[in-house]
Amino acid sequence: MFKAYPFVFLFLILSLFSVRSFAQSWDLGGFVGGAAYMGDLNPVNPLKVNNLAFGAQIKRCFNPYWALKLALTRGKVEAYDADSSDPFARQRNLNFYSALTEVSLQTEFNFFNYVPSSSKKLYTPFLFAGLGLVGFNPKTEMNGETYELRNYGTEGQNPSVPYRNYAVTLPFGAGVKFNVKGNWSLIAEAGYRTAFSDYLDDVSKTYPDPAKSSPITMDLADRSAPIKIGFPYSQRGDNRSRDSYMFVGLSLTYSIFKNGCPVVAY
Repeated sequence: MFKAYPFVFLFLILSLFSVRSFAQSWDLGGFVGGAAYMGDLNPVNPLKVNNLAFGAQIKRCFNPYWALKLALTRGKVEAYDADSSDPFARQRNLNFYSALTEVSLQTEFNFFNYVPSSSKKLYTPFLFAGLGLVGFNPKTEMNGETYELRNYGTEGQNPSVPYRNYAVTLPFGAGVKFNVKGNWSLIAEAGYRTAFSDYLDDVSKTYPDPAKSSPITMDLADRSAPIKIGFPYSQRGDNRSRDSYMFVGLSLTYSIFKNGCPVVAY
């Protein structure tokens, strides 16, 4: 079974270039929707969309089935232990919010022969996957002040050498494209992102040692109540090594065909 994978991959690559060039286009558009996060402060609800996301994209459509998209997307994620149904999480009482800025390159595959304004199919489901880079900066509010958490070593890190505020990310998902009129397409999609970082929420490993940390660091790292649970080097987050996030929403794109009006595709 696994020996067939190279042949399948080769077939997909060849199919990318085997369809006639009349359907090639550049698609320009924008995206608006919502952002969700799943990680140490939200380990079980991947569909908890709670903030706006928006972006822009440029897409190269090689044929009615394959396209390559460059996208810039910005959103906000947040989570609050106080809202959790888990008694332990409520006692832990941590919270964060962070803006996310993602640049990604994604490959799209349409299930149907889809060329806006010319193909018989006015819609198609599609899949996408790719590679990206996401920037983040987890913050919290305490006593009326805003704190950038990565600057305080809340898990015993050296505050002068904070963890990186960017990470490689793997976007993947699915959606549906609709040819609403002429060269215009309305696209509904939902895509998860696996970030190669466990610090989107500033929570990953263990509580710091009070003997090696400042009072403000301890106040930010251990906000448990009414009984403190943050013993030095005890587990602060879950056992997963990566956080994830999601963008879900609508895109509106306009197709500019390489050779003017496309020939009808069937």
